[in-house]
Amino acid sequence: MLAAGVQELAAAVETIDLPDPRPLAGDEVLIEVRAAGVANWDEFVCTGQWDVGRTPPMALGVAAAGVIAAVGEAVGKWKEGDEVLTHPLPLRDQGTWAPSLIAPAALLARKPDAVSWDVAAAFPVPALTAAQVIDEALGIHADDVVLIHGGGGVTGGVLVSLAVVRGAEVIATASPANHERLSRLGASHLLDYHDPGWPEEARALGGTSGVSAAANAAPGGSADAIRTVRDGGRLATITSDPPNEERGIAISSVIVRADGPTLGAMAELLAAGKLDISVTATYPLEDAASALARAVGGGGGGAVALRP
Repeated sequence: MLAAGVQELAAAVETIDLPDPRPLAGDEVLIEVRAAGVANWDEFVCTGQWDVGRTPPMALGVAAAGVIAAVGEAVGKWKEGDEVLTHPLPLRDQGTWAPSLIAPAALLARKPDAVSWDVAAAFPVPALTAAQVIDEALGIHADDVVLIHGGGGVTGGVLVSLAVVRGAEVIATASPANHERLSRLGASHLLDYHDPGWPEEARALGGTSGVSAAANAAPGGSADAIRTVRDGGRLATITSDPPNEERGIAISSVIVRADGPTLGAMAELLAAGKLDISVTATYPLEDAASALARAVGGGGGGAVALRP
């Protein structure tokens, strides 16, 4: 099959000819891919900074949405024709930038009818990351005042949305161009991260002692984010720069993990209009290199998708 990927680590992304999918194991499904997500983390896979369970030559891609074309003999919940989305790591065969994908049945979630293929494909990694930061690492609840640093990105927007769903008062940093969107998502206070005084302003908004919790989604931003947190508070970062422990603040460094049931719960929130993600660019499979460049370069808070 023709897929988009790399012949070796750090090589140029190109269309490559790969073997057709192998026979399914009992717990697997074969998905006819309708759309695949593209984001900066795919660059990490391409350069070998993220081990996804497979080495080149390989199709890239760690998120997809599609239609189940076949099921393994031990799969009970799913059937042919079901519409699903998935973050299927570690990869069992190839990545998601391909016409067909083998995925473990346990890592599937049902695609809501009203959600487009492109949005469903871009949703899994930001959604799982947000759930693992907001619900697990930080344990956000209605009494919290939460800072989301880097709220303007795709994942940052989902972090804001989920913190609002959990009842928290949300302070978000982003460029001014993203303030209106984050206000619509429910952020109570919006700060421009270009302003060097934003950490002090955020700390003041959190009360006399600072915010109770902070989520950092800005590369290199965790040192600023921790300045806003009260003594004994919580901070989680999804970047590779966790700060040193200080003032009794609990620090978590979150790396997304695959989780079918959690993805399903997040998809239900998406269908209910409580979470939001927009796709600003869609590319055909043969233009995967351009799609990745667009995603790495940023897109004003919008996601990027591929269509096989």
